[in-house]
Parts: sequence; structure tokens; C-alpha cells
Amino acid sequence: MKLSIFTVAVPDLNANELASAAAAAGIAGIEWRFRGIPQDALTEQPSFWRNNRCSIDPDSWQEQVPMFREAAESEGRQSIALVPYLNCGELPATEQAFQAASALGASMMRVGVPGYDRSTAYPELYGKAVRYLNEVQELAKQYNIKAIVETHHQTIAPTASLAYRLVQSLNPDYVGVLYDPGNMVHEGYENHRMGLELLGPYLAHVHVKNAGWYKAEADHLTDRMELGSTISSEQSLSTSWQCQWAPLTEGIVDWVQMVRDLRAVGYDGYYGIEDFSGAMESRAMLQHFADVFAEIERRVHEEEKG
Repeated sequence: MKLSIFTVAVPDLNANELASAAAAAGIAGIEWRFRGIPQDALTEQPSFWRNNRCSIDPDSWQEQVPMFREAAESEGRQSIALVPYLNCGELPATEQAFQAASALGASMMRVGVPGYDRSTAYPELYGKAVRYLNEVQELAKQYNIKAIVETHHQTIAPTASLAYRLVQSLNPDYVGVLYDPGNMVHEGYENHRMGLELLGPYLAHVHVKNAGWYKAEADHLTDRMELGSTISSEQSLSTSWQCQWAPLTEGIVDWVQMVRDLRAVGYDGYYGIEDFSGAMESRAMLQHFADVFAEIERRVHEEEKG
């Protein structure tokens, strides 16, 4: 089983520290975050999406990429992917990212799909995405790097079937799907085995994290009910369920079953950790991920032996 780390999840480590920690945990692949740090975030504590020290700045990629590649290679790690935050239709930025990914030695790169917020109808967004992905496919051929569409909530590809609809007319040698079950806890759940079977050759990569649904104000309302208070309909409606990131073994995604399903469809690619729970320090989180997946691999292997 091949493991990787998407560096968005280790914001407190620099490139050399991350490569060393990945090597210590036996994690072979690195997916480098391709995003600059806002000027006003530089004095903040490290964070996933702002002051992330394990990121390549698109404005300085020609100077930074050789250093990040060397950091990985010095520890015997492979830079398997570049992960930018591209908007659908931005071809100049997309080609710049392909150039950086090529210099990095990556084999995959995430590309953009439209978000969905009810302001623009799905058919219009779908047409825009398909036109963009057809042009992305030509860039993927040119740079020999597979473009991947991620299953992600609040986009037009929250499920395997909707991601498949975007890529089904394209060549799976050049365009594929990044399957993220943790994102699908937020929005987009389908039976995982069925979705993986549908994706077929388009299944290119898997991200590993977890999430759960938690009832807001539940303790407060329980206390009031125990005291015999009457809760009005309006007050009941104010109680909502919220989806939040969870530690790897504590959320809704059953990763043992997930691995069973992935093996059943012949998946032999990387499992890339992207834990946003904040439950552990970065190095401990990497080792925990490696230990959990070693145990999953042992258990599934025993099952297959009968």
C-alpha cells in the first residue's frame, strides 16, 4: 500500500521537515500545496489555508520548485502531485501550474471545476467545465501529467457520478478523478463501491480524511428538556446539524470498508492523508496515519486469504 501526504495538512512544517517526517513514518509520496501565503498571514500561527509553511508560491515557483523537489529526493520521497487552487477556465494559470508540476517531477495535478452556490444553473456551469477540461486535456498531453478533478463539496463534482459526468468523454490517460470520501461526508455521499465501479479507469488518486455530523446546541436543549421546559417549534428549528472534520478513525467514513472497496475495483495508487481535524501534532498525525493504514492492510489481507 502506497501512502502520501498532501502538505496542506502539515502547515507548521517546512519542506525539509516534512520530507524528514514522511520518511520517518514510511510515507513515500508528497503532494505539494501550490498557493502563496497572504502578506498579512506571515505573522500568524501556522494554519491549513493561510500561513502554510509547506507551500510553493506560484509567483516564485521557478526558484522554489527545485528546493522542494530536492527536499523530497534527499529523503528518498517522491513528489507525486502538485495541488493548486485553480478556477475553472483560467488557462494561463493552469498552464503555469503544469509547468511547475513538470519541473517538480509530479505525475498528477489537480485542476479546477466550478463551485455551486445556486446563483448559476448547473447546465451552464457544466458546459463551462467541459470546455475547460477539453483544453486541460491538451495541456496534460503536452506536459505528460495527469489532470485530476476532485470530488468536493460546494462544487459541481461532489459525487463520483457527477465527477464522472465531467470526465467521461476524455481520455483517462490524461484526465482522471481524485476520490475524496471525507469531502463526501459534507456533501455528495453515494455508495462508495458503486461510485468506484462507475469511475473505472478514471479513478486516479484517493485522499484520506474523515468528518462527522454533529448537532449544534444539543447539550443546551437536552438540559432544558430534562428540566421539563417546553421547546417551541421555532426553537426546535434553530437546532441544526453541522459537518465538521474528525480524526481519521472517528468520523463517518469506514476506512476499512473503503479499502476493501478500492481493492475490489483494482485500485493500486496512493492513499494521500489530508487530515484537517487538528487532533494531533503534524509528525504524530503522519505516524498515526501510517500505523492505521498498516493495520487496515494487514486486516484486509487476512480477509482475502480467507
